[in-house]
Amino acid sequence: MDIVHKGWPPTARTLFQQGDPLLMGKITYFVHQSLDGFIEGPNGEFDWPRMDGELSAYSHALTDSADIFLYGRAVWDMMSGYWPRAEEFSTHEHDLAFAPVWRKAAKVVVSSTLTEADWNTRVINTDVIEELTALKDSGAHLLLFGGSTLAGFLTAHQLIDEYQIFVHPVVLGGGKPVFTAPQQRFDLALTETRTFDSQVVLLRHERAD
Repeated sequence: MDIVHKGWPPTARTLFQQGDPLLMGKITYFVHQSLDGFIEGPNGEFDWPRMDGELSAYSHALTDSADIFLYGRAVWDMMSGYWPRAEEFSTHEHDLAFAPVWRKAAKVVVSSTLTEADWNTRVINTDVIEELTALKDSGAHLLLFGGSTLAGFLTAHQLIDEYQIFVHPVVLGGGKPVFTAPQQRFDLALTETRTFDSQVVLLRHERAD
């Protein structure tokens, strides 16, 4: 099975062509959440995350640790509509630093309707669990950005290894929850808590064995 997208940079192609049986890959779910448990507001609002200095530095370190950025279709549409031209829309230090990183990074989009995508991006339409498992087995660290539907789907199939949920000091009063699925109970192990800029709290969990 060919798990390498021809649009990925040479370093990414080399990593996933060769693989490393001694290196364990993983999927990390990276998501911002309101105090009442939503990742966007009732009308899709996402203007509330507070990316100040400490959280911005941590976010950059986390994205630097990833080999592949992973998205569902809805989040991909938002990201691809912003980051290629972020310098035209924002003067925020975080945005200016992350935009070139995003454009260069290897990316995967899981979608049943999208057929192709630009910016070093591979689209997975079928055999999602098998394809992502193959990437993990190659030793890749995949960073899943938001997206409650894909996060719930991958959680139900026990494919997410780590959850990094950032709780912001805002109540949205409705919207999209962190998970739209799975409709089941599962246990996690709390591995870290941290406060950034005296206002945003990280809850870091790993899947319990």
